[in-house]
Amino acid sequence: MPAVITCDLRLNEPRYATLPNIMKAKKKKVDTMEAEDLGVDLMPRNKVLEVYEPPKRKEGVMVANVDELLDKLRNEASVIS
Repeated sequence: MPAVITCDLRLNEPRYATLPNIMKAKKKKVDTMEAEDLGVDLMPRNKVLEVYEPPKRKEGVMVANVDELLDKLRNEASVIS
């Protein structure tokens, strides 16, 4: 599916609230609603089946120079061909 994604130069600039708007927000009434009033069921549906620690990693190996590193990557790890 094709998509066009754009962003604005002001994306990372925060908008600071002005003092009059802060004072208006303090006076505004906040409506609180209960979940039961909205007919929403909040019972958890996830079950934890198992919790375990991951296996311990092997200790790292220090190499003396770049040539030794490349040799280990080619021969032992088979990362570089």
